[in-house]
Amino acid sequence: MKTSRSQNRSLSTSPHPRVSSSLHPSISRRAVLRSSTATIALPFLESFGFRKFASAADVTTPPKRMVWLGIGFGVTADKWFPNREQTGTEYDFPEVLKPLEKHRGDLTFLQNLTHQHSKDGHSGSTFWLTGANRYAIPGQSFHNSISVDQVAAEQFGTATRFTSIQLCGSNPGADGHGPGLSLAWNRQGKPVSGLNTPVEAFHRLFSDDKTPLAARQAQLNQQRSVLDTVLSDARSVKRKISTSDNEKLDEYFQSVREIEVRLSKEEQWLGVEKKQPDPPVTEPSDSLVGYGELGTMADLMVAAMQVDASRVYTYRMPLDTVIASLGANISAHTMSHYSHGERRDVSEMRDLHYAKFLAAFIDKLKASKEADGSSLLDHVSLTMGTNLFSVHTLRNCPTLIAGGGAGFQHGRHLVMDEEKTPLCNLWLSQLKGCGVEAESFGDSTGVIKELHAA
Repeated sequence: MKTSRSQNRSLSTSPHPRVSSSLHPSISRRAVLRSSTATIALPFLESFGFRKFASAADVTTPPKRMVWLGIGFGVTADKWFPNREQTGTEYDFPEVLKPLEKHRGDLTFLQNLTHQHSKDGHSGSTFWLTGANRYAIPGQSFHNSISVDQVAAEQFGTATRFTSIQLCGSNPGADGHGPGLSLAWNRQGKPVSGLNTPVEAFHRLFSDDKTPLAARQAQLNQQRSVLDTVLSDARSVKRKISTSDNEKLDEYFQSVREIEVRLSKEEQWLGVEKKQPDPPVTEPSDSLVGYGELGTMADLMVAAMQVDASRVYTYRMPLDTVIASLGANISAHTMSHYSHGERRDVSEMRDLHYAKFLAAFIDKLKASKEADGSSLLDHVSLTMGTNLFSVHTLRNCPTLIAGGGAGFQHGRHLVMDEEKTPLCNLWLSQLKGCGVEAESFGDSTGVIKELHAA
C-alpha cells in the first residue's frame, strides 16, 4: 500500500490513506493542540474517537480479537506442510506438527502465499505483516509500510486500555526476524516497540501504577505542554525549508500525532484500575527464557483477552534461546542452513516444539469461556507463520491459521491455484472477516474465497 505525498502534506489530512474505515466517534477532550503561537487541528484524534471506554463487563457480544505469531527463520521445508496433493479435509498431518492434530478441525494450512516484493533472506518478520517493497523509494535502502495488526488496532483499539500489544522474544536480532522492534509497523512504516520479556509484559498488562493520580495528571500535562511547544517550533520551521525537507517534516508531524493519541488515551484511563483475570496471573520469573517463555507469553495473552485489555496481539517468538533450552548446541542461523544431520534434527525439533506451544495456546483459548458460554477461540483470528520458507527461500510462506474470529471454515489444507498468491490476500480476508472495514491491504488482489467455501 502506498501513501501519496499529497496525502501527507497537511496536518488536517486524513491519517488513513491506505485502508478505508467508517468510524463516527465522539471527542471527550480538546480537538486541537494549543500553544502560545499556534492552534493545530488533530483529525487523527477524530478518527480514533477517544471517549469513555467500555469495560469487559459492558460487552454483551464477545469482541473479535486477532493474534499473529511470528516464527522468524523458516521451517523444515519438506516436513512442515501437508502433501501438496492432499488438499481439502483429507490430508495426512505433518509429523513435525503432530501435537496440533487434536485441533485439526480448528486449523487451516495455506500454501502458495507469497510476498512478491520480498528480497531479504534473513528477515522472516520485517515484511511479514506488511507486504511492503523494501526498495520502493529510489535512493533508500529500506522502506516499510503499516502492518495488518496496526490496521486492525486502529478500529479495535478504541475500546480497550491498550490499542495493541506487541510481544517480543528475549533475544531480539538473533532469531531470523530481521529489522524491527516487534512484528508491528505504524502508518509511516516505522517500527512499533514491543515488550521483550514476560516480566515486562506482566507489569504492562496487570500492574497498577502507584503514582498518585494528581501526579500522573501533572506528568501528562507536562508532556503535552512540551509537545505543544515542539509543534509550534516545527510549524515555524516548515515555512523556511525545501520541499524534500517538508516531506520529512510531515513524517515528523505524523509521529507527533501518534504521541498525542497515546497521551490522550492515557488520560482517559487515569484512575481506572487494571482488571485482573480470575484466577489472577502471577508475576513470571525474571530468569525465564527459552521454551518456557513461549507458554508464559501465551498465558499472558489469554489473561489479557479475558479482561479485554486489548484485542490485537503480535508475538515475535524467540528461537535461539528456545533451541538452546532444548539442548541444541548450534545457533538458529546455523540451524536454518540445514541439509542433514544435527542441523536438520534441530530444525525439526524447533517445528515440533512450536507446534506444542501452539497446541497448548489453543487449549487455553478453548478452555477460557466468554459470558455467553462460547470460548475465546470462537472469536479469535490466530495466525502462525513467517516470511521465510526455508534457508533463504521467500516463496510459499509457511502459514497456519486457527480460530473462529474471521468466520473461516477450518479443518482443511488449501493450496492456492496461483503459485504466487499475495499473502496480503489472507491479511485482507482476516480484516474483513473480523469486521475491520478495509477495501485492500498491501498488494492484495482480493480475498481468499476458499476460506469460506463449503
